[in-house]
Amino acid sequence: PVFAGMNGSAIENFSCVIYNIFLMNCTWQAGRDAPADTQYFLYWQKSREDNQMECQLYILDENHRNMGCIFQNVSIGLEKAYFLVNGSSKDSLIQFYDEYIDLYKIEILTAPLNVTAHCTRDSAGCIITWHPPLTSHVENAECFQYEISIQNK
Repeated sequence: PVFAGMNGSAIENFSCVIYNIFLMNCTWQAGRDAPADTQYFLYWQKSREDNQMECQLYILDENHRNMGCIFQNVSIGLEKAYFLVNGSSKDSLIQFYDEYIDLYKIEILTAPLNVTAHCTRDSAGCIITWHPPLTSHVENAECFQYEISIQNK
C-alpha cells in the first residue's frame, strides 16, 4: 500500500536549496512519532530519463541519524525533479515521503559580478555597472531584474 507504515513516522519539513551554482542541500526532521532508531535515506531523480541517485553525503544529527544531504554537481533541468525519503526501523514500518520540485525555484542566485560605480561631483551622478550572476540554467541575461539601493552617509 502507498501509505504503509506507522502514522507520523515519515519525515517532516523537507526542504532543498541550490547554491553556489551546483551544490544542493536538502534537510528534514524525523517524523514526530518515528521510533528512536529510525534511519532515513534520500533518493532523487532529476528527470524521468535519469537514474535515481541516493545521497552520498548525509548530514547527521547528534544521534547519528540522517537529517539532510549535500549533493554536488547538480544541474537544473526543465522537468520537475523527484525526491523520495524512506526510512527503516527495527520496531515498525516507516512511511515514505516524496515530492516533485522545480529546481530553478529553489536556486539561491549568486550576487552580480564585477560591480563598479563611477561617480562624479557634477550633476552626472554615478554610473553603476555589473555582469549577471553565474547560474547553471539561465542563458539569457535579460531574464534578470536588478534593484539598486543607494544609501547616503
